[in-house]
Amino acid sequence: MNASTTRLDVRKTYKLYIGGEFPRSESGRSYVVNDAKGRLMANAALASRKDARDAVVAARKAFPGWSGRTAYNRAQVVYRVAEVLEGRRDQFQAELIAAEGVTAAKARIYVDAAIDRLVWYAGWADKIGQVTGNANPVAGPFFNLSSPEPTGVVAVVAPKGPLLGLVSVVAPAIVTGNTVVVVASEQHPLTAITLGEVMATSDLPGGVVNVLTGSQAEIAPWLASHMDVNALDLTGVTDPDLARSLEEAAADNLKRVRRPAAAPVDWLADPGIDRMTWLLETKTVWHPVGV
Repeated sequence: MNASTTRLDVRKTYKLYIGGEFPRSESGRSYVVNDAKGRLMANAALASRKDARDAVVAARKAFPGWSGRTAYNRAQVVYRVAEVLEGRRDQFQAELIAAEGVTAAKARIYVDAAIDRLVWYAGWADKIGQVTGNANPVAGPFFNLSSPEPTGVVAVVAPKGPLLGLVSVVAPAIVTGNTVVVVASEQHPLTAITLGEVMATSDLPGGVVNVLTGSQAEIAPWLASHMDVNALDLTGVTDPDLARSLEEAAADNLKRVRRPAAAPVDWLADPGIDRMTWLLETKTVWHPVGV
């Protein structure tokens, strides 16, 4: 190639993230994603019902190994995700500027907050059990101990914010030992797939986090009614009618459901531990004293 030749950029192909791999949608469909100025950014995969089922299968397969790890080890893995994200901060800042039209200064704030949020949740991984577990006083010669356990496979409809909001709903689920199927923001899906690349190149096992891009109205009902999904986070659902129908579908097998917030969420605020505790179940063990 001589000096006068104009080089064409290598355009990125955005796929799904399922089971640690990046498949195209089995339907072969895609949809246009525009930047903040209405210009074409890329074509994202339009996930189907079959893709959602595959993601649930991958999440369930990964659950025993992930939940069986020590909390300290899960903390190390989530911290490693933060390390890899730190190394790609310029890329994420550029994507936020293009996708949302925010200033460079605000993009830095959001990326820094997402990295810090991962580190914060990693620090909680081996402490949340001490906060939510307990030795219970009982009237009798018994030890009575309550300890938290992860609920299982969690389906998450991600909020509009393409990085900080996504990290803020996924990190608390995985640090507590759950596995996740994410329906990315329909308007801003590309950063979610890039975050999947970060997870794939960290120490996070395949299937712990799975990312689907496409239509909430098409994908979420299948996840809500899926009998192998244990909890449903509707944080990113903005249509009240859709949220109601998803809750009704989830009731068929008694899923835990987190409703959309009544007011816009300030993702830069202190998250607290609520997003971890709602995905924990309590196991209580009785044991005779002296035996």
